[in-house]
Amino acid sequence: MASTSEEIGRAFSSHRFAEAYPHLAADLRWELIGGSPLKGRDAVIAACEESAAYLSTATTEFRKFKSVVGPDAVVIDSLAEYTGPDGEKSVVASCDIYDFMNGEVATITSYTVEVAEDRPTDVASVHDRMR
Repeated sequence: MASTSEEIGRAFSSHRFAEAYPHLAADLRWELIGGSPLKGRDAVIAACEESAAYLSTATTEFRKFKSVVGPDAVVIDSLAEYTGPDGEKSVVASCDIYDFMNGEVATITSYTVEVAEDRPTDVASVHDRMR
């Protein structure tokens, strides 16, 4: 079970939502950049359960999964490939920022974008393509 702020953020961002549930503040706000925010632990858990139901039919492979930890925040930067039950693939880049207050997740800010499968995943690859 997740217990440190980093473990909580890593659990949530890697879709092991239930491990993070005990650490979500009752008045949690999840900012989904480009979409509508979710307000309250119950709304966030409902969205996570809906997502988990879909993810149980797909496979997920994380190509990149990095965390940066500060005194009251954790940032998770990831790149994941999802393969649906029909074989359809999707590659998604995400950045989740977790702000903690009194040991609980008070806000989550998520930036998510679908990217081309041949997208470079590291700085050296980007630099090579710019030449």
